[in-house]
Amino acid sequence: MTTAHTSALGGKQMLSEQVHAYLRDAILRGDYAPGDPLKPQDLAKEQGVSLAVVREALVRVVGEGLADRLPNRGFAVPAVSDRRWQEIAEARRTVEPVVLRMSIERGDVDWEARVRAAHHRLARTPAYLPEEGEYYTSAWSEAHRVFHRTLLEGCGNPVLLETFDRMWTASELTRRWSAHRNPGRDGVQEHRRLEEAALARDPDTAAEVLIRHLTQTADVLADPTASSP
Repeated sequence: MTTAHTSALGGKQMLSEQVHAYLRDAILRGDYAPGDPLKPQDLAKEQGVSLAVVREALVRVVGEGLADRLPNRGFAVPAVSDRRWQEIAEARRTVEPVVLRMSIERGDVDWEARVRAAHHRLARTPAYLPEEGEYYTSAWSEAHRVFHRTLLEGCGNPVLLETFDRMWTASELTRRWSAHRNPGRDGVQEHRRLEEAALARDPDTAAEVLIRHLTQTADVLADPTASSP
């Protein structure tokens, strides 16, 4: 392979990474509404890249569960009513409480310190900022992910944690949409209860709080009377 060819491949990969990051952020930020089409031609023109670069980025977004590839219809943002959200919620309610119980049983003092630090960061990070629109901020979303993952890390099982990571990414849109449809939800209190139960080494209460926490998100999206995002 020539140096020029290698350089061209590297340039295409870099452009694909940039377009992928743009699409991911735009979808999660709410720039595209649920069900909106993602037109490769328009995106290529907007981003100043080739169709091949855009399609590669779109395939990655599809793989993350943030877009759908529709037969003969191109790409689109998933719909709120998509059954997958309830299936993901069911999977999380089944797996995560079990892993949390293991984490509480196995976690050491260092795990306790990480849980407390992760909760402190989450509590101190603004969930909304005018410049980031009506959905959760990127900083809050990352702090939220770290808190939930840290709660489970005491289990000491990397396979279970990888399963959590996949489910978390797949359900990221539901959190954004749920927050927009249920702005009065007291997430601060829900997370405080989770932290308290975990650090009190109370697996029954912690699992119950986590199940209720996960259920609320899915219930809002399943409620047809909720306001549209």
